[in-house]
Amino acid sequence: MKTRWIALAAAAGALTGCQNPPRVEDAWVRLPAVPGRPAAAYAIVSRGSTADRMTGVTTSAAGRSELHESMTGHGGMASMRPLQSLSFGGDHRILLRPGGTHVMLFDLKGDLRPGGTIPLTFRFEGWEDVTVDAKLVGAGDPAP
Repeated sequence: MKTRWIALAAAAGALTGCQNPPRVEDAWVRLPAVPGRPAAAYAIVSRGSTADRMTGVTTSAAGRSELHESMTGHGGMASMRPLQSLSFGGDHRILLRPGGTHVMLFDLKGDLRPGGTIPLTFRFEGWEDVTVDAKLVGAGDPAP
């Protein structure tokens, strides 16, 4: 009987160390129509075991990046506001999409063209960074 409890305790301890990282899927970037303007990045971010919040996104392809939220204000005017972080919803996901929350990429670097990719590094509270390649999409092209 004692051996069974030791085995169960060892198995429970091993499972405690098995944690799932956050996942980033379907990452893409809408390039600006006018050179020198910012781009916008989108993705589906799943929480994983322990990440509490997404605290930012960085890339070597931009001078700076900011989390933003789109909203409709008075008189139907669209506007954006910067966010410090994003919490995971009840479905344990953050949807970065056009017309909603997204990442603004300012001061783009290099010769970025539709069809290429750039690295995006997603930062989390309670977990390590996750880096993915995001597909570049032209300003007038359909979303992937």
